[in-house]
Amino acid sequence: MSQLAGNASAEAVPNPKGKLGMGGAPTAFGARNGGTRGARGGRGAGPAVPGGSRAANFVPPPFSDEFFEYCHGLGLGGAEMGNTPSDPETIGKFKEKIQQYNMHVIFNVPLPRTEADVDRFEAGVKVAKDLGAYSLHASLTGRRYEDMKTLADYRASFENNQKMVALATPIVNKHKVRLALENHKGWSAGEQAAWMKRIGSDYVGVHFDFGNNVSFLEDPMYTLETLKPWIVGAHIKDMGIQPYDEGFLLSEVPFGEGFLDLKKMVDILRQKDPNMVFDLEMITRDPLKVPIYSDQYWVTFKETPPQQVAKFMELMQKKASKKALPATAGLEGPARQKLEEDYNLACIRYARQNLGL
Repeated sequence: MSQLAGNASAEAVPNPKGKLGMGGAPTAFGARNGGTRGARGGRGAGPAVPGGSRAANFVPPPFSDEFFEYCHGLGLGGAEMGNTPSDPETIGKFKEKIQQYNMHVIFNVPLPRTEADVDRFEAGVKVAKDLGAYSLHASLTGRRYEDMKTLADYRASFENNQKMVALATPIVNKHKVRLALENHKGWSAGEQAAWMKRIGSDYVGVHFDFGNNVSFLEDPMYTLETLKPWIVGAHIKDMGIQPYDEGFLLSEVPFGEGFLDLKKMVDILRQKDPNMVFDLEMITRDPLKVPIYSDQYWVTFKETPPQQVAKFMELMQKKASKKALPATAGLEGPARQKLEEDYNLACIRYARQNLGL
């Protein structure tokens, strides 16, 4: 545990809410964890494959409760983790810790790709249920406009995603464990909502990322309202945007410095479910480039309504960040981790003071 987490942070941002307080997603602590990608099950690693993606083919790291302890030291109310533990002694000890700390936990149990994976998946679901997990989480795609070069690539990827979830659905229904699919720059809000309707399960829903669909020129409030009936939990973040030659730069920024109406979004979700959890995902990295002026960006989209594009361009003009977006280029080791810790503590303080988290 860092000196900052061990000393200053717990006193600076006390959390009296326990598991209903804001938790932590590993990607918010990427420098500390050794990199933003691969920090949890669902982030891409290695090349995409036909009908799949880097994210869908990522194997989450073995279980370790060190990140859970770190979040507890920060005064957070929960943690999103990789896979579940497997041996009975570790399961028993971790269950006691969850109860002692009164924290929520979310696991990334890899979804089955084929029938041969179903038993392995069910074993993970059983452990998650025994540990009282809030939900399972899955992010099944990379960035659509980068990973998929044709509309056929997107359709193959989406078909693969649907097959995986179809294999998982009977298992989560049987054990009554929620599976939440993140809107992870793979599907538009409309595409994901239509999919959720087709699935029609009380135990398959959405893990709502506050900012990802900005990369699809979606207003975050539109994304929220479209997916709201299925939202189980959320990655909370604020977003900054700035134009560049080929489109716009998109970046997580400390809470209150971006263009999202965080209080309104949190209030809407808490009205839907007073016990909904929010995990901090302030990813400290260089801004992402979203090249909307390039032909390649649009090839995987069958149709985007012109009015949506016009509305977003107006939003970008009005809400573009006036100061430089966060960046890590040139920062190594302790300096990069210090910047990340500073941003995360700023978000935690803001959430306590302004969002009731």
